[in-house]
Amino acid sequence: MITKEEVSKIAKLAKLSVDENEIEQLSEDMSRIIEFADSINNVVETADVEFENINNISNAFNEDIVLDSYDRDEILKNREGGENGYFVIRKSLRG
Repeated sequence: MITKEEVSKIAKLAKLSVDENEIEQLSEDMSRIIEFADSINNVVETADVEFENINNISNAFNEDIVLDSYDRDEILKNREGGENGYFVIRKSLRG
């Protein structure tokens, strides 16, 4: 279990201000987090189990289909201010 002194030391290193009445709860919470991490570390190695295709899906991707598009000049003729094949837009910077 994480002691109150260790919680205070960690808080000081992290430059956090912690009230004395919060230290007990933080100690319990941190202890539970470490127990959980330890339980994950103790899981049996599963290197022999393959997870690459557990649902037996083959060719789940759609085929690319090329469709005709509008001519760039035709699109730009509907917009005032098209220059050199591009739309001219107002610069917008917020900061």
